[in-house]
Amino acid sequence: MLLEVIGSKKRLMILKSLSRREMCVSELMDELKMDGKSAKYHLDLLEKCGLVESRVVGKRKYYILKKEIKLEISPPPYRKFTLIAVDKE
Repeated sequence: MLLEVIGSKKRLMILKSLSRREMCVSELMDELKMDGKSAKYHLDLLEKCGLVESRVVGKRKYYILKKEIKLEISPPPYRKFTLIAVDKE
């Protein structure tokens, strides 16, 4: 499921933005030129997968990257394909 979740260009863009700093939904919408429904859908999937977490402050919902994602793909003779998500330290 992790590969499916990060396989979306929009979700990768969200993860990239959140790797720089915590952001509220409206900031992500503005930065990524997304409507609210689309942003909420992608953020819900990322949160369900455990890659991001949220907190509410007043009427705003803030998201932060929760896990570090590592992808390793190598050609023969190693032929590795590894995708892991580890908690950020």
